[in-house]
Amino acid sequence: MKNRVRVGVGFVVGVYLFAGFGAYAQTHAPVTSEKGAVRKMHASGPFEVKLEPQAADDKAGGASLGRMLIDKQFHGELEAVSKGQMLTAGTGVAGSAGYVAIELVNGTLNGRRGTFVLQHSGTLTRGAPQLSVTVVPDSGTDQLVGLAGQMTIKIADGKHSYDFEYTLTETP
Repeated sequence: MKNRVRVGVGFVVGVYLFAGFGAYAQTHAPVTSEKGAVRKMHASGPFEVKLEPQAADDKAGGASLGRMLIDKQFHGELEAVSKGQMLTAGTGVAGSAGYVAIELVNGTLNGRRGTFVLQHSGTLTRGAPQLSVTVVPDSGTDQLVGLAGQMTIKIADGKHSYDFEYTLTETP
């Protein structure tokens, strides 16, 4: 069972490292709009993440399955904490694996307070990464009702950061 958890932790670290591929150097200003209209926005900044491996499922068959708890602190234009869970699957082929995760984010986004949920889906195909981090539709609360968007995770020199492209309805 310990080997299965180690594979899961190694995979997660690998996905996060591969998620850092492709420099994202664009800056985006908010699109001006009338009140009540949807605005395209951008937020970025660093974050810290702690992953806590949980007991693996021994009934998985041939795949190496793992589960982890997620604890994050976002900084910058998103000042928030998040808690979540991640499921991982490793294969017998080096560099091939997958993970899914859900995390509840609680804080402020460009000055607007509320919560929202992020859904992760990541794969490695013989080392080639693919990662999608999306706001779950209609998960925004309080001042973040109507939030939609995609988050990109970057890792450089062992430090994590995010770029968040999102839309949010203007409050009247």
